[in-house]
Amino acid sequence: MCLGVTAKVVKIAGSTADVEFDGVTQTISIAMTPEVKIGDYVMLHAGFAISIIDEKQAEETMELFIELKKMMEEDK
Repeated sequence: MCLGVTAKVVKIAGSTADVEFDGVTQTISIAMTPEVKIGDYVMLHAGFAISIIDEKQAEETMELFIELKKMMEEDK
């Protein structure tokens, strides 16, 4: 099973982009999604943006990941 993470594009430089999720910024490849723009949300897998997703879906997904993170921290 593969897991994709949703993130917001905050900077683009050629075929890479900086994306942000939960306060963390990461540089990823946008070779598979060259049409992406700053402000778009993407689904990430293995360092690549594999698709562009709409803002509502992205926010719902990010909220679920943040909630899961909180639950895991509470179990420690």
